[in-house]
Amino acid sequence: MACPVGAIANSLIFEADGTPLLIVASGGHRVDLKKAATHVGVRKVRRAIPEFVLEATGQEVGGVPPIGHRAPLRTLVDTALADYPQVRAGAGLPHTMFRTTFEELVTLTGGEAAAVGI
Repeated sequence: MACPVGAIANSLIFEADGTPLLIVASGGHRVDLKKAATHVGVRKVRRAIPEFVLEATGQEVGGVPPIGHRAPLRTLVDTALADYPQVRAGAGLPHTMFRTTFEELVTLTGGEAAAVGI
């Protein structure tokens, strides 16, 4: 079944002043790093290197799911995902996904809804 690009929930790991930050972003846009930094109250948010991602999540880049990490991660869930009745998120392997809703994704991740897209 086809899925609109904006309904794809990309699990992206960032480094927020040295600590891991998971942003579950709509596939329809990029993450605004300044908005994310302001939302979490840090000086700088930047894309994490693969080794940092593996250390923080136990998963390789390309297969990071929004849940099931080694330890809880501070998580922002892009409010643009609320525009879709269903979203698809990574399920832990590069070509696997699961269906969910924006509200359920916020609950499952323990995350905060945030407008972080460009």
